[in-house]
Amino acid sequence: MNIITPSIRLSLAVLGTALALYLMRDFIRHRNSLEPNSWWKTGIIGFVGNFFDTLGIGSFAIETALLKFMKQIEDRMLPGTLNVANALPTIAQALIFIQIIEVDPITLLSMIVASGAGAVLGSKIVVKFPESRIRMFMGVALLVAACFMIATNLKGMEGTGTAIGLEGTRFVIAVAVNFVLGALMTAGIGLYAPCMALVFALGMSPVVAFPIMMGSCAFLMPLASFRFIRQQAYAKRASIAVAVAGTAGVFIAAYIVKSMEMEILRWMVVAVIIYTAVVMLRAAVNG
Repeated sequence: MNIITPSIRLSLAVLGTALALYLMRDFIRHRNSLEPNSWWKTGIIGFVGNFFDTLGIGSFAIETALLKFMKQIEDRMLPGTLNVANALPTIAQALIFIQIIEVDPITLLSMIVASGAGAVLGSKIVVKFPESRIRMFMGVALLVAACFMIATNLKGMEGTGTAIGLEGTRFVIAVAVNFVLGALMTAGIGLYAPCMALVFALGMSPVVAFPIMMGSCAFLMPLASFRFIRQQAYAKRASIAVAVAGTAGVFIAAYIVKSMEMEILRWMVVAVIIYTAVVMLRAAVNG
């Protein structure tokens, strides 16, 4: 009997509940000194960001651009707000996709734990690297991965990308790389697109990337959020609005992914990875 997957979902539910209570307590405590941003504008931003986040595109870049364009929060509050605001929608993503998408529980748990360990243990090393160099490396690596994916898609090779779990050398590679990706998150490099590339490259079904990458981030982001809330380094009104509206966006988008044809999903993964690679390379060049 598989008890690993239910245990992961229960742990996420407990973590999400604890974060929601902690966030609401802080919001009520400071309700008379909230930032002058708009409930509905930040709510729309949260809905849009997490809708596309659920499709694998990521929410941070979209929300950062919209929050800055609409002048909703100060730049210094962006890192904390993005983490606090999107932690609960990300947990919702993980709970949904772990339930609706079949994935080998050992592979899932191992990659989630590896990413968490990477964030904790690898952060001390990664943060010493120049951010521009990390972005350049990741951008090139993602473009190379995208080229292999395009070649695979065009060949239409039967049996490619159908596995829901890994064994042997591929399992070791997956765990090791997800450890590195967890560490890179501490340097501001998102996990979603690289994780998609990893899953695809190792011969797993592209849809399996969703519970893996969302489960990984769902454990990482709340831990960072507790710290940002304690330090008051986040925008409270915007965080609540994004969290609520963003969770609604998650539920709507989740079932689009579930019902999507695999061929369409494969090309969507390629598009996401190329987009992320270009963003990283531009950021690296512009410094």
